[in-house]
Amino acid sequence: MNKTEEIIYRDRRGTDCNKWDSLEERFGKADLMPLWVADMDFEAPACVREALETCAKEGLYGYYRVPEGYYEAFMTWEKKYHGYEVEKQWLRYSPGVVPAINWLVQILTEPGDGIGVMTPVYYPFMNAVKDNGRTLVDCPLREEGGCYHMDMEHFERLAEEGKMKLFILCSPHNPVGRVWSREELGALLDCCKAHGIFVLADEIHHDLIVGDKKQTAAATVGDYTHMLVTMTAASKTFNLAGMKNSIVIIPDEQVREKWDAFTGRLHVGDGGMMGYVAVRAAYEGGREWLDAILSIIRDNAACLRGVLADELPEAVMSPLEGTYLAWVNLSSYVKPEDMKLVVQDMAGLAVDYGEWFGGSAYAPFIRINLATGRENIKLAAEKLCAAVKAYEGKQGQNQ
Repeated sequence: MNKTEEIIYRDRRGTDCNKWDSLEERFGKADLMPLWVADMDFEAPACVREALETCAKEGLYGYYRVPEGYYEAFMTWEKKYHGYEVEKQWLRYSPGVVPAINWLVQILTEPGDGIGVMTPVYYPFMNAVKDNGRTLVDCPLREEGGCYHMDMEHFERLAEEGKMKLFILCSPHNPVGRVWSREELGALLDCCKAHGIFVLADEIHHDLIVGDKKQTAAATVGDYTHMLVTMTAASKTFNLAGMKNSIVIIPDEQVREKWDAFTGRLHVGDGGMMGYVAVRAAYEGGREWLDAILSIIRDNAACLRGVLADELPEAVMSPLEGTYLAWVNLSSYVKPEDMKLVVQDMAGLAVDYGEWFGGSAYAPFIRINLATGRENIKLAAEKLCAAVKAYEGKQGQNQ
């Protein structure tokens, strides 16, 4: 692959794409612009497409042995781009990070145990707590001018009170776009270590760094071998979510034994052949494609921010340091109870609503997926601004 590889945008309607073809089911309307599910509207790298085509042409799709090259590609990538020297024996398969979180909640905790999160946060974290009969312990992030920070004083109080047995870390943080510094991660992990709190680090967005801050793998901050599991995948990085191939990094032998016993009872072995082929090819040859994608995301973020600044200057878009997800606060313009009316019914947009990420405190927010064509982002921003202005006009008439 070379640095001039074309990034191909696709209209995904009619391809059984969840983001585009499940609008009616999820939002009740099929004619919305989808900016919700966190995947991309761009074809995967050419190296991935070529590897899959070669595999398909073989015509043999029987039981598959995971090749050493798959592990080597991942370990090389982690060391080169994240400074994390992973050992093969630590690696385990999961069809996704979310299943891995749910399995680890069951493996490492008992019903009723407290599990910590920092809202607003990716809502499957909270579902994993509640669906498995555990107790949700929330330590909300502190917001200052649209930028979010860990509230370590609050977190330390919760830790000292013994309210948490496990904590789920989102790094980079979805949906607020923060890339945590080494110092922030160190303070958090040291607190957890001191109080016997196990940490699950979801680092699935760790390659999608679009700001100036450097992403730090939690496991590289200090000695947390016995209290930390890291989960990641090529799925967000290279748009491979449908391949159902995620990686769980478990350095502690006893935790690995528990994982193996649990997944053994479920009879979950390895993943599908195509997933391994795609992931290996992406890690071996997809870097230039990723760099081009990051440039597109930066430009799309700047486009959205620019339109909002011109048309809705009091809307607050949080600084985007990592992920391709914009977090926008519309509280200066729209009543919380009217968000769906304005965003969905008037603007015609399908987004992730802020309330999903932690309750009513985040009702005035929306999360917008920037990994799509520039024209989609520009049009969506314009439609949103027009809808908000029309809404304001109606509110003025009703006063």
